[in-house]
Amino acid sequence: MAKKNIFTDSFGNIYILKRVIIFILGVVSYRRFNGFNKLKITGTENLSDLPDSNVLFVSNHQTYFADVAAMYHAFCAVNNGYHNTIKNPVYLLNPKVDFYYVAAEETMNKGILARIFKIAGAITVKRTWRAEGKNVNRMVDLSEIENIMKALDNGWVITFPQGTTSAFAQGRKGTAKLIKNQRPTVIPIKINGFRRAFDKKGLKIKVTGVKPTMEFKPVLDIDYDNESATEILDKIMHAIEQTPEHNILHDYDTKLKETKTQE
Repeated sequence: MAKKNIFTDSFGNIYILKRVIIFILGVVSYRRFNGFNKLKITGTENLSDLPDSNVLFVSNHQTYFADVAAMYHAFCAVNNGYHNTIKNPVYLLNPKVDFYYVAAEETMNKGILARIFKIAGAITVKRTWRAEGKNVNRMVDLSEIENIMKALDNGWVITFPQGTTSAFAQGRKGTAKLIKNQRPTVIPIKINGFRRAFDKKGLKIKVTGVKPTMEFKPVLDIDYDNESATEILDKIMHAIEQTPEHNILHDYDTKLKETKTQE
């Protein structure tokens, strides 16, 4: 598999360009997470001793871009010694560049901003069950799996096992199969409140005064030899709190509508 060098990442993207893009996007988005809405981050101590590569973060997903942008802030802060805070944006001058995220191809090909986000570290995949708002049934593109493995070989990767911003959607077994084969260090992330604070794309502020949360949990204990993909997926979904017993805690839109109705 391809390897990064001092000038480019494992996909040939120029590091200097990535640094500039991450810096600009970080500056533009900073007040969204430490101004209009105060992002509360916990658990970054679980990132302190992680290896430089083959680390997979698994998270629930609430907006197209705000979730990932907030994660960039958190990772860059930790990369510069700031834990559980993004109050000192000087960390944007020294971003973590070997960080990638898995995103739907159709999302990342819409508009200039999405394409800029793509350069920052997107690994695009075609969803096998959904395309352009319609249900589909197509085979997994093995080259896309190879790209995720390439990114893991050279850095950290964030993936959203549900493959959608819909709360409590079923997890996709492909993530668990990748984990079983690649054996990465797996860190669950639970996010909260992004759907209420931002629009679906995560580009517009919907409500101010919200305190979105991002919790980095301890490394997931996985028996790669003996646990099945189904068992691994169950562990992931429980860790990111997307199993049925957590449902009552996350129905933000319903609560917001009820509040507006009462008013």
